[in-house]
Amino acid sequence: MAASGSFAAMKSVPYRLQFIAYVLAMMADNIEHVISYWVVFQKFHSPTLGGFAVLSHWLPFLLFSVAVGGLADRFDPRRIIQCGMLLFIVASSGWGFFFITDTIQMWHAMLLLVIHGCAGVLWQTPNQLLLYDLVGPADLPSAVRLNAMARYLGILVGPAVGGVIMLTLGPSHGIIFNTLFYLPMLLWLFWAPVRDKSIAIRRFAVRGLADILLTIRAIGTQPVLSAMTWLAGLTSFMIGNAYHAQMPGFAGDLGRGDPGVSYSVLLAADAAGALLAGIALESWGRLKGTPRTAITLAMLWSIALLGFASVRIYPVAIGLLFCAGFFELSFNTMAQALVQLNAPADIRGRVVGLYNMAGLGMRAFSGITVGLFGAAIGIHWSLGLSAAVLLALLLLLSQRAARKAAG
Repeated sequence: MAASGSFAAMKSVPYRLQFIAYVLAMMADNIEHVISYWVVFQKFHSPTLGGFAVLSHWLPFLLFSVAVGGLADRFDPRRIIQCGMLLFIVASSGWGFFFITDTIQMWHAMLLLVIHGCAGVLWQTPNQLLLYDLVGPADLPSAVRLNAMARYLGILVGPAVGGVIMLTLGPSHGIIFNTLFYLPMLLWLFWAPVRDKSIAIRRFAVRGLADILLTIRAIGTQPVLSAMTWLAGLTSFMIGNAYHAQMPGFAGDLGRGDPGVSYSVLLAADAAGALLAGIALESWGRLKGTPRTAITLAMLWSIALLGFASVRIYPVAIGLLFCAGFFELSFNTMAQALVQLNAPADIRGRVVGLYNMAGLGMRAFSGITVGLFGAAIGIHWSLGLSAAVLLALLLLLSQRAARKAAG
């Protein structure tokens, strides 16, 4: 994968507009997480619910990513993304209603988390195809990195904006106000550029489970696609972002000042590391994207999280989360760009959907490895053991990728 120029995707005006709308939508997504996780944690104090938050958020990606990718192959991805934005608005409004009326129950929280997860699957895969339509293959690595930066910028800004909103409006009205941040993406998509219609005509009908099996066979003969899909699946299955839902518990255990502030700082440290990685990779632009490099960066990520799970010193924990964020953005964006650039044109949506099924859908099971096991053995032990097992699996994957490259 040839490195594109520094911030190359930003030369495209449509991409710049997409970037702004994406930052605002990701910020809204994370404001919702910050407010809802905090209120629900204070009410129920349930690590199991934290595990369900991960399971319900990512299970739709496991079940529907390839199907949604097939729909994005065949139909206008802009309309699919707009459906996702509408579901996000429904979820935030639902949280606000239950907070205002003080009637939130466990099953209410579970239902809203499922709606939020369905919104995400309708957003992410079509949006990745939209990037290809906006900038083309030459600047695609830059677009993928910048959109990942936008994601982490939303995570970084979300806690701060969410805190201001909670202080000024309170969590109940604040989470309803948060729905306004989804509107730029929803409205911009009415004017976003349309891809070449002739490409869609040649693409296949959506066939459900058969699509998954056919796509698996299609990538099986391509070492880069199969290695990156395995990388996405392993990292997501073992850890994913399950530790984010347990962050209130980590903040309380570290015992540094107000738990709410500690919670936000820990999330912000992870996001800041990722943001720095995006800026560094875009500015430098010389790190060659290869499967082996992506796997090595993922191994460094698992080591950083193993350290975070082990320490009880707050400043050290912040530093390790910063490193984790740096490595996570680096390997994820590299893997995603490799998949998009090497995917066959006529099934690009399905291949990206399969990658997302592995990279995002498998995060559903990290709710078990980190969340539910955390209820049994403690969140520090569950995260630490998950990181150690992941490191061993990545070593095996690295050796397998090296053998295939040599062969």
